[in-house]
Amino acid sequence: MDLQLQAIATILALVNPVMCGAIFMQVEGDRPRRALVIDATMATLTVLVILALAALVGTKVLHLFGVSLDAFSVAGGGVLSWIGFSMLSGNSSSKQPAQEDAINQKVSLAPLILFAASPGTITGVITLAAAHAKESFPVTALVAVAVATFGMWLGILLAISMGRHASKGGFVHDTVTRFMGLIVIAMGVQFILTGIRAFFASTSL
Repeated sequence: MDLQLQAIATILALVNPVMCGAIFMQVEGDRPRRALVIDATMATLTVLVILALAALVGTKVLHLFGVSLDAFSVAGGGVLSWIGFSMLSGNSSSKQPAQEDAINQKVSLAPLILFAASPGTITGVITLAAAHAKESFPVTALVAVAVATFGMWLGILLAISMGRHASKGGFVHDTVTRFMGLIVIAMGVQFILTGIRAFFASTSL
């Protein structure tokens, strides 16, 4: 149960529903509410499919390239820690594309999808699947993905109800992002330590 809660917290922090809501409102602008809800649902389903595929086939791809789960746990933990530090400092590479799309007045959900299902998020999902899958089916990672994407959908719906104010960020957005950054850093360090411990345990046998 503790592993499941940690997995949910990690993926939820990486997806960052608050930031997803802000990006969505920047991209969509003043469209009808029905169209906003439909687009929010489509974007969430797309992210769900991407992350679920990462959980299901990610470890198989590692085996194909001869990468051990312990090595990927260390590498994935390092990537997660780096992402956490960037969140802690308030940086986000997905803000600029969203702003550019808003300026060009083009309705494209690509910035939102690329943010929620970023390489860092995919790395986190694969790392969870590799670390927590007792058998071949990554239940822990899939449950975390389902909860995180549902949280993303709720975050976007909340942003829609708040209107244009949701795209302006502010103190609450910055505080939540930095807190999530701390969670991601902690989980990244845990994955690194777990991978190193498992590696040395296997070599000592």
